Amino acid sequence: MTKLRITQIKSGIGAKEPQKKTLKALGFRRLNQSVTHSDSRSIRGMIEKVKHLVRVEEADDEAG
Repeated sequence: MTKLRITQIKSGIGAKEPQKKTLKALGFRRLNQSVTHSDSRSIRGMIEKVKHLVRVEEADDEAG
């Protein structure tokens, strides 16, 4: 299964509350932090809500 490496590149301070909760649900605690998730429809939907705050790239299978 494909893994996604998601990195928070902008702060959620000025974001709306649902977007802040989405960042927290993805596992972010600080700026420039990266998290790895399996590629699924639910994760893709969460990324779509905060696409202006994160960068997404495919992760190596060995690293995850």
